[in-house]
Amino acid sequence: MTQLKHQMKDSTTINRFGFYTAMLTTVVTVITFGIAIFTPPLTGPFCKGSCIEYPFTEMISRFPRDYLWMYPAILLTIIFVALMVCIHNWASVEKKIFSQTGLSFAVISATILIIDYFLQISVIQPALLNGETDGIAILTQANPHGIFIALEEIGYLMMSVAFLFIALVFSKTNRLERAIRRIFIISFVLTIGSLIIITVLYGIHREYIFECAVITINWIVLIVTGILLSRVFKRAIKNKF
Repeated sequence: MTQLKHQMKDSTTINRFGFYTAMLTTVVTVITFGIAIFTPPLTGPFCKGSCIEYPFTEMISRFPRDYLWMYPAILLTIIFVALMVCIHNWASVEKKIFSQTGLSFAVISATILIIDYFLQISVIQPALLNGETDGIAILTQANPHGIFIALEEIGYLMMSVAFLFIALVFSKTNRLERAIRRIFIISFVLTIGSLIIITVLYGIHREYIFECAVITINWIVLIVTGILLSRVFKRAIKNKF
């Protein structure tokens, strides 16, 4: 009896934490998305007018506004992993293989993205401010085919793979869970589809077009599923009482 009470208490804690984490995911994603939209890149294929050219040292004129979105983006990435942990603990025993696989890809994604963003904030920003511009061109976010863009692409690709495996945790029969399952699967299909189409159209000259596509897809998914997952965890809390 005591063991049963402990199990119920543990599951309630998981569901409560999951509820708040899911809601926080939506809120932080909206904030990050909003800041990023209002700081569009002044380089590459989407730039119209006064664009920053190689070696991109003029990025100093965009300090600090072009880097502000990275702070909530780092926080969002951490919350994303926490959300995957919540889903893994919420998942039924027979489906934990899928949730654990999804969590593993989420950790890979978060590691890549946090390192990528933190380098821009802690290395590129001070380097530009101090006039230390040697080797900056290949690293800066202003380079539409630089290391920053490549790391974002692989980071968000790993997030899409995490979505695919996490989708398998949710039921096909429950209406709410079925919606979450479909959104995660569709987002993965859209991500891979956009990568193939953009690569066919632009080849190695795709620059940051795919990066923008995959970020948009994944952030929209986090906003929508954050709301739906909060309902799943809230329902699970009520069912315990």
